[in-house]
Amino acid sequence: MQHKANSRVGILSALLDAVFVGCSLFFLATAFDTHWSSNYSLALVSAVGLFFFFGQSQDLYRSWRGAAMQQEAIRIWVAWFWVVLVLLLLSYSTKTSTEYSRRVILVWFAATPFLLIMWRMLMRLVLGLLRERDINNRTVAIAGARENGVHVAQMLLSSPWMGLRPVGFFDDRAQTGSRPLASPPVQVLGNLDDLVELATKGKIDIVYITLPLRAEERIRTLISKLSQSTASVYVIPEFFVSDLMNLTWSNVGDLPAISVFETPFFGVDGWLKNAEDFVLGSIILLIVFIPMIIIGIGVKLSSPGPVIFKQTRYGLRGEKIAVWKFRTMNVCENGSDIKQVSRDDPRVTRFGNFLRKTSLDELPQFINVLQGSMSIVGPRPHAVAHNEQYRKIVDGYMLRHKVKPGITGLAQVSGWRGETDTLEKMQKRIEYDLAYIRNWSLWLDIRIIFRTIIKEFAGENAY
Repeated sequence: MQHKANSRVGILSALLDAVFVGCSLFFLATAFDTHWSSNYSLALVSAVGLFFFFGQSQDLYRSWRGAAMQQEAIRIWVAWFWVVLVLLLLSYSTKTSTEYSRRVILVWFAATPFLLIMWRMLMRLVLGLLRERDINNRTVAIAGARENGVHVAQMLLSSPWMGLRPVGFFDDRAQTGSRPLASPPVQVLGNLDDLVELATKGKIDIVYITLPLRAEERIRTLISKLSQSTASVYVIPEFFVSDLMNLTWSNVGDLPAISVFETPFFGVDGWLKNAEDFVLGSIILLIVFIPMIIIGIGVKLSSPGPVIFKQTRYGLRGEKIAVWKFRTMNVCENGSDIKQVSRDDPRVTRFGNFLRKTSLDELPQFINVLQGSMSIVGPRPHAVAHNEQYRKIVDGYMLRHKVKPGITGLAQVSGWRGETDTLEKMQKRIEYDLAYIRNWSLWLDIRIIFRTIIKEFAGENAY
């Protein structure tokens, strides 16, 4: 059902959006000592109307209860992008662009989405505090009292700021063994018919159906009965509890589909990741260019062999790439049987030992970054021989190749760098690699880069 409180919040959001869009333009015009003319009033009214229109298309005025702030922020950016584009087209077609201050308009275009996001974050904080005090809450019933339902209940109980209060479980199935309940006072209140009765009487706002997919007929029947109520109904398949990667809705023609294993770098995120690699990679290469020449001379003088060692590894989509490193060993192994480097490995030269401990041997990989075969941050690339070994025994191993391999990664800054001489170590490394892919953000990349600089260049696992 569309709660009256949610409707009021939506109206308030639209009004405050209009206030911030308008006030930001007026403030900037005043700050830059610009005369306010009818053209600015027209631009203001047009921007407010357009943002409301595009905001509606992005669902900005629906209830965002329980959704991540990042999702809402992205939709604000998309809506404002279209506002800016339409305003620019209008000013160009009417030949009125010269009647506006470029400084005022450019700063307004850039600053407004940040203001909109900031006030919405503040509103979320206030609503969260109210909901923790049992204000503006909605009642939730959970159909299914097994693991999937318990997971939903625990999530709701641990996040009171969402304002979703579970009143109980409802299930027709007989209890087998010890049924895991979230915690009191969430208990099994009855069967599915009892749930329908409560929903029909208007005592339940939201129903989460957590029955197993094999119970398709019961799910269909329950949904049909709940259609006679005003409760909002959601189906949460049991496999959603699993560690799925970049779970999003998509379409195959007119049919909805769910991505289970997919790269996070689609659209804007992909451009952002590529821009990060190009900009930071170029800056770092300029900084380390002279040190790389010195290191190259040191490698050449310390032992016979090439300065740069190129080893074949798997990259994006499992395609083979040549990863560049300064040679640190007196051998250049690149075959089907490669022994991992261990502590006090006799194959490592004295100068190579210094390079490996400081990670300076990996500086040439910034050339790989600019070539586009690697990223600054991502799962570390393993030798092809090790890939073929571990892909057969570690679940999800090849999913790390849904993104480009990185010079550093979440696993490395979390203590899983160096030799993986046991299966458990490799499993932990893959666990962190997949966690990075599932939770990627630009901020996470920046944190990993700084943690690498501060902690990992002289890490005890580097040898």
